[in-house]
Amino acid sequence: MEAAAVATEKKRPVRKIPEALVYETIEGQPYYRKGYKSVLNRTKKIEDIMGASTLQSVIIFYLQRLLFDNYPEDAYWILTNEAGLHISKGNNLAGDIFVFETQTLPPGKIGKFYADVPPLFAFEIDIKIDLEKASDFRYMNHKIRKLLDFGVKKVVWILTETKQVIIAERNARASQFMDWNQDVEIRPGLTFNIGQYLEKRGIVVE
Repeated sequence: MEAAAVATEKKRPVRKIPEALVYETIEGQPYYRKGYKSVLNRTKKIEDIMGASTLQSVIIFYLQRLLFDNYPEDAYWILTNEAGLHISKGNNLAGDIFVFETQTLPPGKIGKFYADVPPLFAFEIDIKIDLEKASDFRYMNHKIRKLLDFGVKKVVWILTETKQVIIAERNARASQFMDWNQDVEIRPGLTFNIGQYLEKRGIVVE
C-alpha cells in the first residue's frame, strides 16, 4: 500500500503556472508577478494583481506629463503600460516608462512584438515581482545592469516604501540613492521632485 501511495504521488502532475503571471524573464529565469501564489490557490484572480496602486499611478502620471512636455512627439516615443523590451534570448524585461528616440525605434519597427532596441531612459516604480529567490537589491541591481549593458542611457527606479530614487547611468561608477524630496536630473536642465509634486497635490504618504 505504501509503495502504491508513493507511485501515485510521483505521477501527480506539476501545475503549470500561466504565462500571464510571468512579469519578465532574465537569463531564462521567469520572475512572477507579486501575488501570483494567491492566484494559484484561487484566493485572487489574475486581474486582482495586475494593476498599479493609486500612488504608483499618480507618480507615472507626473513623470509622463513632464516627459511629454520636454520630449517632442515627432522625435520620441514615451511608452508605458508595462512596455516590453527584448534584450536577447531569455531576457524579456518590462518597464513602467521607456523613452525611445524615434530614429532608434522607427515606425517600421512598431508591431506586435517587444521593442528590441534600447530606450534612452527607463523608469521603474517599485518592484512588481514576487521575490522568492532573491533580495530586492539583488534583483534591482541585476535588472539595472541588464538595461545599461543593453544600451539604456539612464535608469531611474522610484521606491514608494522607502521614499527613495535610485539613479543608474551607463558611464557612472555606481548608482546614486536619493531621497525623493530632492531634485532628480533626467538630463541637464530637466529635473523632477516626487515629494514636492505629491505635497503640491495634497497627497500625504505615510
